[in-house]
This record gives sequence, C-alpha cells and structure tokens, in this order.
Amino acid sequence: MTVRSGAGPEAGAARRFAERFGTPPEGVWQAPGRVNLIGEHTDYNDGFALPFAIGARVCVAAGRRLDGVLALTSCQQSGQDVTVRLADLAPARAGPAAQPPRLGGWATYPAGVAWALNAAGHQIGGASIAVDASLAPSAGLASSAALECAVALALADLSGLSLERAELAVLARRAENDFVGAPTGIMDQIAVLTCQEGHALLLDCRSHGGTPVPLDPAAAGLAMIIVDTRARHELTDGGYGSRRRACEDAACALGVPALRDVDDIGALEGIGDPMLRRRARHVITENRRVLDAARLLREGRVGDVGPLLTASHASLRDDFGVSWPEADAAVQAALDAGALGARMTGGGFGGSVIVLTQADLAGQVRDHVSDAFALHGFAPPGFTDAVPAASAGRTR
Repeated sequence: MTVRSGAGPEAGAARRFAERFGTPPEGVWQAPGRVNLIGEHTDYNDGFALPFAIGARVCVAAGRRLDGVLALTSCQQSGQDVTVRLADLAPARAGPAAQPPRLGGWATYPAGVAWALNAAGHQIGGASIAVDASLAPSAGLASSAALECAVALALADLSGLSLERAELAVLARRAENDFVGAPTGIMDQIAVLTCQEGHALLLDCRSHGGTPVPLDPAAAGLAMIIVDTRARHELTDGGYGSRRRACEDAACALGVPALRDVDDIGALEGIGDPMLRRRARHVITENRRVLDAARLLREGRVGDVGPLLTASHASLRDDFGVSWPEADAAVQAALDAGALGARMTGGGFGGSVIVLTQADLAGQVRDHVSDAFALHGFAPPGFTDAVPAASAGRTR
C-alpha cells in the first residue's frame, strides 16, 4: 500500500467517496498517527507510556446507508473495495461457524469498529466510507489505530451517538484485539483520540488516564526526526503475541496482576526462566524511563531525555527482542552523527525510529543514517520531522 500524493487526504477521501458512491459525503473525519516517545510494550502490562500525535493522518469520508451494509473503498487499495452486511460481521476468534467474511487486510479494521460498536449495544446503521491517508502503513506509527479511530468517530456521528473518547478508544482496541486478531494494548487508540498539539501524553494504561506534558523541542534548539526504516511490521504474525504471553507468565510467576506492580528488579530472581526475566526486566525499567522522561519534559530539560531513548532501544533490542537490523543501524548512525538519543518506536519487528538531536545537526543525522543504510544494503530510509500535533476529529 502506498501513501497518496498530491492533494491532502481530506480532499482525497471526499473525492473518492463521490467517485465511488455518486454523492458528496455527509462529513469527513481524520485521525493522526502517533510516535511513542518512550514506553514500549508497557501498555498491555498496565504500565506507562509517553506518546504524541503527528501530522500524518488517515481521513475517512462517510455517509449513511439504509440497507444495513458497510461499503468500504480506499485510495490506497485500488481495486479492493469491500461491501459487507453488518449482520454478517463476527470476530475471528468466535469459531469456524462465526468467522467474519473475507474482507481483505485493510477492510478488517473499519469492519471491526462497526462490529465493536454494535456488539457494545450502540446500534449503527449502514454506511459508505472512503479512506485516504498521508500516514505510512506498517511503519510503527499507529496507522491501524488511526483508521479505527477515524471510522469510530464517523460512525458515532452518523448514528447520533454521544460517546466519550475514552469509550471510543476501548471500542477501537476491541476491534483490533477481537476482530482483527492483533493482541495490542490501548496506547495507540488513546493517543490518537486525546493527544494535544505541542504536548506528549503521559498515559497510565491501567486507568486509561492521560496527562499532557509539554513537548517543544524547537524551543530548546532541538529537533525530532522520524526515520522510516522501510522494514514493514505485522502485529498479527505471532511475535507480538508471544511477548505479551511472556509478560503475563512473568507476572504470574511473581504473583502480581501485571508487571506494572513490580518496582524492584531484584524480584526477578524469583523467575526461573531467563527469557521471562529479560522480558520482565524491560517492562519494569521502561516504566521507570517513561516517568523519568515525563519529569524531565516538565522541567524543560528536553535534551536530557536523549539517553533515556537510547537506553530504551537497548532494552527493546537485548531484553525484549523486538528490534530489527535497520532500526539498530539507524540508531547507531544517528548517535555517531551526534544525536542526543534514538530508539525504535512502535511494536517492533519493523517500522520506524525516533531521533532526538540538536536542530543544527539534523541534516548530518539524516546523511549518516542514509549512508549506513547504503553500506548495509538496506532500502533508502524515509525522514519526517516529528512535531507534536492535535488529536482526531471531524474536519467538515
């Protein structure tokens, strides 16, 4: 899937809707991607994370239908339009007799949102939906959550539902967990729906509460760069799920509800399996790094967050085992170029890296990363400035 070029995704979605369905849409809704500054694989452990929204986003143009049908089309998936009856939707895990229709990869996410809304008792009618995006898919930037949340906002508005954003986040995650089959936490959906411009969100994944934390690198003479390593990831292929199960097993061995409840690294000596100890050590130390990073940002010490980012990457690589060669090369090249810190962002196994650097070194960082990729024979990376943006909403 490629990202649409030319006109912005809001106009692109509206145009696609009119071309496919013959009338203008009733509205257009957008949801941003997110960068997780720090706090990886902590969300499903009831821990802490520090994401922020970015300018790249997914837009959906939508209109009501009276036939109980969900009709889906995408600028990024030419020739893969999907039409399905809402009554036929069922989660994949419900067994052979209740498998969802064969929707295709991308369509499973909006269909899952429609299913989750209805399953929660929020009766929605049929809808026609057209999608366009400036957000790269499978880049570790929450493209699936952005699609889910934009669709959730659209369906709720079209159906006259007054739902709190926290509830929409829960329903969007249910769509991804139960319908799509990706065992993710709730960080992405909450970030997409509640982040504020110029801020990161200190997210407590147990309570689902979030506190805005100022994040303005430019004011400190700094810059954040997203490096798209071009290595695509897939969170339904088993690697993500196995990490989650390992964390659950470690928590069980320690006699706690979740690894969030462990502060003392010494307690890990009670786990016999060295692999489980490593997985748990990452989560425990990562929670500490998140809280330390939030404190530094509140104190205006943005540059001092850099070493925490680098330590997070080392932990994700060595203890949690979710980094990948392109990410390791990007992090090392950025540090060699003088960056203050860098880490993989997202669930891992592919995706993007976030780099914090002095603004006047940003070009040098990009050049070093590009040279390292060429030396290793990797595809050329992509670069985007990471500027904290606003959350999802209706645009027209």
